[in-house]
Amino acid sequence: MSLHEWMLDGTLGLLVLILAVAVLHVRSLYISIVLFIAFGLLLALIWARLGAPDLALAEAAIGAGLTGTLLLAAYGRVSERRRKAEEPLDWHAGPALLLSLIIAVILMRAVWPLPDLDSALVPAVADQMAQSGVGHPVTAVLLSFRAWDTLLELLVLLLAFMAVRQLLPSLPRQPEAWPLLQAWSRLLAPLSVLIGGYLLWRGSADPGGAFQAGALLAAGAILLRLTGLLPALGWHHFWIRALILGGCMVFLAIGVAGYWLGTGFLGYADGWAGPLILLIEVFATLSIATTLTLLVIGETREVRE
Repeated sequence: MSLHEWMLDGTLGLLVLILAVAVLHVRSLYISIVLFIAFGLLLALIWARLGAPDLALAEAAIGAGLTGTLLLAAYGRVSERRRKAEEPLDWHAGPALLLSLIIAVILMRAVWPLPDLDSALVPAVADQMAQSGVGHPVTAVLLSFRAWDTLLELLVLLLAFMAVRQLLPSLPRQPEAWPLLQAWSRLLAPLSVLIGGYLLWRGSADPGGAFQAGALLAAGAILLRLTGLLPALGWHHFWIRALILGGCMVFLAIGVAGYWLGTGFLGYADGWAGPLILLIEVFATLSIATTLTLLVIGETREVRE
């Protein structure tokens, strides 16, 4: 690694630490949210530097974009009295600082020798790649060897959406969109669909997959809705409920079918692993995209019915 790369990586690492501390201790809650969004974007850049474009895309779309939007929306509903009660930074939290330093030392001690260790999991995954039905080891682990994990991720996302739907108050009416923003939305939304479909298709052989594709589709739908080019979406629409629940239902149906056919729950019959994984990813993409979209731009009718 060259000196310029060392300087770039060191600067990124230092900036992400500074932003993390600032997010927790800055005086203004609004500035803290803005810094959190900047932290997510910087973290996405770090993932890209580590050679993980799929994680970088997910971090930029979810960690910075979606979460930042939800935090700004929550801040807009905080009462003026609560805003005025914001207190300055307390630098006397010695025990918490000491505990943080101890945890940091322990983590560094645990992570530092990892590059010199040989994991037995890598050759084990490589030996089973032919039976996995896909060509990328990460996809094989997530949807073949450890499909339970991915199923639980979809269930967690569904539960989070249901919780937000119950707790979110009525939404304010959105302002009129700028004509320039509408024009750009007509150009960017089809690109998000095109790139999302490509990430879904290439996920079996390269970095990508359902979560990254779903995040891009959600970004396009949110952009169209905020510019008034997409009609109101809500839980009361049957097709919305079908898309949100479809990912988990198809995943569970294929798992039960495998158990009934004797290959075990979430096990795939010989020769069917690839098509079934692709089917799961298609429905998971649509489910993730719809869920993330409604988390940001769900209508009042959606959260009150």
